[in-house]
Amino acid sequence: MYPLIRSIFFRFSPEGVHYFSMNSFKTLCSIPFVRSIIGSSFAPANTQPTSFLGLHFKNMVGLAAGFDKNALYLRELETMGFGFVEIGTVTPKPQAGNDKPRLFRLPKDKAIINRMGFNNDGVEVVAKRLQQWKARKSNLIIGGNIGKNKVTPNEDAWKDYEICFNSLFDYVDYFVVNVSSPNTPGLRELQEKDSLRKILSHLQTINRQKAQAKPLLLKIAPDLTTSQIDDVIDLAMEINLDGLVATNTTISREGLVTDKAEVEAIGMGGLSGKPVQKRSTEVLQYIHDKSGGKIPVIASGGIFTGADVKEKLQAGANLVQVWTGFIYEGPTIVKKIYKDL
Repeated sequence: MYPLIRSIFFRFSPEGVHYFSMNSFKTLCSIPFVRSIIGSSFAPANTQPTSFLGLHFKNMVGLAAGFDKNALYLRELETMGFGFVEIGTVTPKPQAGNDKPRLFRLPKDKAIINRMGFNNDGVEVVAKRLQQWKARKSNLIIGGNIGKNKVTPNEDAWKDYEICFNSLFDYVDYFVVNVSSPNTPGLRELQEKDSLRKILSHLQTINRQKAQAKPLLLKIAPDLTTSQIDDVIDLAMEINLDGLVATNTTISREGLVTDKAEVEAIGMGGLSGKPVQKRSTEVLQYIHDKSGGKIPVIASGGIFTGADVKEKLQAGANLVQVWTGFIYEGPTIVKKIYKDL
């Protein structure tokens, strides 16, 4: 059924279809008995609750940041069977993001290129939505992916992360610091060790002053060199970072099946999906081996099937996140993954 729906959806603008499909699903889920039927049919079988960083997940398959940037579809995503959802990336002030079109499909490669640019409603609005969600007392784990505004100079980036951290603290279960998106000018420069130390150590200081600290993770790019990954590992151990998310999208265009002229016409942006799977797993494996398994990792990158999940787990992942796989496999992806495991 979904392949037919996907073939229709793929005739239209990716960003427009995203909101149309999720808003339509939201309408269906607003009817309690319909939501119950959908939830029963989408529920994955043979799942095992997973404990990670002191949190208890219904299952180990989550949705990566970038899909529900503004915490608009948490009920719907829970109905689809996700064990956790990472909202954001959220910035202190609302921002429109980059000019459209900014989201492109590469069906031949089972990939997506995006240059969204942290478009979001701002942390104040998102925090209010999360406060309302928390009142539902759902057991869906929520991660808060935080970033800086485009206009904020890098030397002041730590201030933006602090604002987001404090504003979302009471409403999310864990945090992910995003300095690895390729779609905000200069952002990836913050992955350098000194810049990272300034941001992360400051957040850890604030975190430890809270009555109960929240897990703090860092999301890294697949394009880092070995020495840069070593710096991240050293810093993570130094400041007792709770974990890493490996990885974000790539700026590489190597090995694509899609016609080169078509790819060049799309232009800049982060590539996700199957083409990034191999490199993301290599980074994950390297982190696991180099740290002796001491740094917990959430795997993200090219996960479509149960076999892909097994690959990530064997490389050292504790949990997995999907995004592009969700677009190509459809809303029953969690059920399909567990069926294959």
